[in-house]
Amino acid sequence: MSKEETAIFAGGCFWCMVKPFDTMPGIKKVISGYTGGHTVNPTYEQVASHTTGHTEAVEIVFDPDVISYEQLVEIYWQQTDPTDAMGQFQDRGDSYRPVIFVKNEQQKKVAEASKKRLEDSGKFDKPIVTKIEPAKPFYPAEDYHQDFYKKNPLRYQIEEAGGRDKFIKDHWSK
Repeated sequence: MSKEETAIFAGGCFWCMVKPFDTMPGIKKVISGYTGGHTVNPTYEQVASHTTGHTEAVEIVFDPDVISYEQLVEIYWQQTDPTDAMGQFQDRGDSYRPVIFVKNEQQKKVAEASKKRLEDSGKFDKPIVTKIEPAKPFYPAEDYHQDFYKKNPLRYQIEEAGGRDKFIKDHWSK
């Protein structure tokens, strides 16, 4: 019987955060949703109003015997601009801020060590501002937001073209 753990990451629009994880071995599911706010079970419209305190995020259910939390954090960094605290690419505001939401002390240690390595690498000219915060309740988004890249490939490509794809190629390609 395989193990299950969860990780929660925010990096702009949750639509763009699903595919990079969804295609990795050991990933059981990736759920788009909302976390970090004060409204119970918010709707997309409520979160988009910037009044609930929530951030769009993905909850990743994974088998730690196949893919580690540390590997997930490394994949996460490579989907974001860790120097932009007020959103990601064309998605602006608190609901799009980059955050690693940690569920326990081990995740916190891994995330902090990874962030420190990135800071020390000199890869970016600006400070690394991605937050590491304790996980709060995660609320799955409406069904039409789930697996968006599969259901709406054309709209997903337009979303990626908003600067994310170019930034990733320019900064994270090996």
